[in-house]
Amino acid sequence: MNITQPSSASNAGPILQGQDLSCIRQDRVLFAQLSLQLHRGQLLQIQGKNGAGKSSLLRILAGLAQPDDGLLYYKAKPLAHSLPAYCGNLCYIGHQSGIHEQLTALENLGFWRAASGLNPADDWALLAQLGLAGLEDVPCRMLSAGQQRRVSLARLWLTPAVIWILDEPFTALDQAAIGLLQQHMLDHLNNGGAIILTTHQSLTLQFQSLVQLELAYRW
Repeated sequence: MNITQPSSASNAGPILQGQDLSCIRQDRVLFAQLSLQLHRGQLLQIQGKNGAGKSSLLRILAGLAQPDDGLLYYKAKPLAHSLPAYCGNLCYIGHQSGIHEQLTALENLGFWRAASGLNPADDWALLAQLGLAGLEDVPCRMLSAGQQRRVSLARLWLTPAVIWILDEPFTALDQAAIGLLQQHMLDHLNNGGAIILTTHQSLTLQFQSLVQLELAYRW
């Protein structure tokens, strides 16, 4: 595992920290004694071949799975003792779109706002910004994979969460949508947010606080 730490990283304490993490799936060790830190303003990119454990690591960091060994800390406190506060400050988007396909794009956004206690806003304008103008009232089951991904990613424009954990967020997106999402990610970092992501696509914008962590494939 190879970690590259940029010189511009924040000197403040990490908002999220993993210490000696291990993960075993079907009697195969995906990673062991893995330590990492995530600071505000930082983009942590998890890299590695298919099957190296990238998605498993993201699920552990999101609190959706437990490591087989090691500890997680949120703001220097054990994650097990601060899980509600952590979840309230986290936005996780995995491989699946996480949308209700029977609802329209507008209805999905309305549901997320209500679930998060967010005030109403101009969701029509947001969907237009995301390239979904004219599709606001179409059931999501009738949208293409790329359009469904845009509806899913709309949560990143709605959430007040500081930490974003994104598993292959650029899947099914065209170049314009990828550029829009990367710019939004950069804005989030500049505003003190933090991001962990996996992607098989190259980042086309310059992220000064990029940290790369390579997971080696273990047979």
